[in-house]
Amino acid sequence: MNNKTASLTSVRGTGSVIQQLLNKKVLLFVTLASLMVIPIMVGDDYIYHIFITICLFAGLSTAWNIVGGYAGQLSLGHAIYYGIGAYTGMLMLNAGVSPWISMFVGAVLAAGVAVAISYPCFKLHGPFYALASIAFLEVFHVISLNWVGLTGGANGVMVPLELGWSTMVFSERLPSLVIVFGLMSLVLAVSWAIRRSKLGFQLVATRERESAARGAAIRTVHVRLYAAAISAGLTAMLGTFHGSYLTYIEPESAFNLTFSIQIVLFALVGGLGTVFGPLYGTILLVPITELARGWLGSSAIGLHGFVYGVVLILVVLFMPDGIMSIFQRYLPTSKGRHVDARDEKSTHHVPLNDVKKSERAPVGEVVLKVQHLDKHFGGLHVTNDVSFNLHKGEVLGIIGPNGAGKTTVFNMISGFLSADSGSVEVLDENGHFISPKTPGAFARSGVGRTFQIVQPFAAMTVEENIMVGAFYRFRSVEESRKVAREIAYELGLSRFLDEEARNLPIGGLKRLEVARVMAMRPRILLLDEVMAGINPADLREAIELIKIIRDSGISIIAIEHVMQAVMELSDRVIVISSGEILAQGEPEEVVKNEAVIEAYLGKEVTDASTE
Repeated sequence: MNNKTASLTSVRGTGSVIQQLLNKKVLLFVTLASLMVIPIMVGDDYIYHIFITICLFAGLSTAWNIVGGYAGQLSLGHAIYYGIGAYTGMLMLNAGVSPWISMFVGAVLAAGVAVAISYPCFKLHGPFYALASIAFLEVFHVISLNWVGLTGGANGVMVPLELGWSTMVFSERLPSLVIVFGLMSLVLAVSWAIRRSKLGFQLVATRERESAARGAAIRTVHVRLYAAAISAGLTAMLGTFHGSYLTYIEPESAFNLTFSIQIVLFALVGGLGTVFGPLYGTILLVPITELARGWLGSSAIGLHGFVYGVVLILVVLFMPDGIMSIFQRYLPTSKGRHVDARDEKSTHHVPLNDVKKSERAPVGEVVLKVQHLDKHFGGLHVTNDVSFNLHKGEVLGIIGPNGAGKTTVFNMISGFLSADSGSVEVLDENGHFISPKTPGAFARSGVGRTFQIVQPFAAMTVEENIMVGAFYRFRSVEESRKVAREIAYELGLSRFLDEEARNLPIGGLKRLEVARVMAMRPRILLLDEVMAGINPADLREAIELIKIIRDSGISIIAIEHVMQAVMELSDRVIVISSGEILAQGEPEEVVKNEAVIEAYLGKEVTDASTE
């Protein structure tokens, strides 16, 4: 028994040491070092070629991942930018310009083309963006075939065989490996920096929930264009190197759909949207296909497509989040506690008495004017002449039956829907009434909102979700992180800062959405059924939290069905029925209104009560 216990202790101790050693940083260092050390130790030209190919495709896939993984735009035409870089390097080298210069020229050209292509294409959603990118790739392929004077047509272009570092043409493989390793490292560093920057957080937020990102004042099209330009520029730089390495380029290889799909597959297998996933996906796939070709010779023509398909199927079945999910599972870095979605009470937190409260200021001037809003959806008149004002520090409750048009009104006073007629005016920080038109414009004018169906950025942590809101006021990541932690404490989420939002129960998600909006420091807060579906304990705390927000001077409009909250929080109540304002006034008066009772319970009930 003692021997067994000692053996078990020894195994556990060894496992603990291994886990401490095999952290992500050490694993990454070993991986990168191996890409240089192994081919040098083996000294075989073919092995050199395999590792050069690994570095090339790891760089290309990582560059693609900036727009495809972070921004969530499935570009299947990324070979456009590779081809631009390759042809720019070839043509300028034939004109006597070194690839060290031409790669930056190609990067600028590719970035410009990416912006020109992406701006209209980003208006497309789902598979249509991917199809549009393929169409543009085919356009460039046809142009390069027919522009013989520039591209050489089907015959392609060759570089002058002048050996040296200035031309990136070598008789040995080692210098090429050094260059492509350096370029790959540059791309990895840029990708890492972007993911941890304000741009990176905004890209992931846009990918996860575009409507919520727009509500957080993120210029979703702009940030995607930045990602597209950076991705294209890095891809073109690698294309310039590869042209010199091959010493020959022609349209069929430069603007090739299969080449584009290969780049995407490496990221998918490694881990879409992760910084180093494309690197590990490439390290897995490239050696398998290259070695299979070497072993099987001419009989292996087209085998790489079969290999990619088999590996992709296995990854989808057993590692749907890619190779990086395995590293995250066995090399954890998060300190967050996993929250069982069934454990509703697990979102309880530090008592609200510990949160600093302020005395409520008297209700002040008008901060929002809603005038004569009308909205039709086809033949359905959803809202009809809706008008009201909101005062500073006031809580205005909006109630009404399901389908009455309440959320439609919310969408119009936050920019997500445009009214057919009428206007919404917001008092800005300078004391002037303005008429915003878009969700971003409303957010920038001080209007923040939650959604009836919660819209968290599911793949981001609780801290990162709140930071997305804080970025509106703070440019620095560290400042935004500090604000996020303060708000998380005040709203009872500090225990879950490192937890992914997808793991929170509904009560926690609703609180998280309020926290994200509060990080924007709004002057007007629109709450769309934030108390629906939460348990009685969380309901009591939610009411207290809204009181704290109200007492800080923020004006609140709340759509709510929980009458306990409506009666306790609202200074005024508006009842909307069939798209029209049925009644408005103090809560006690409104709930006694016979027309309101009839709208909720039906005419038969009111008739019976009078008999």
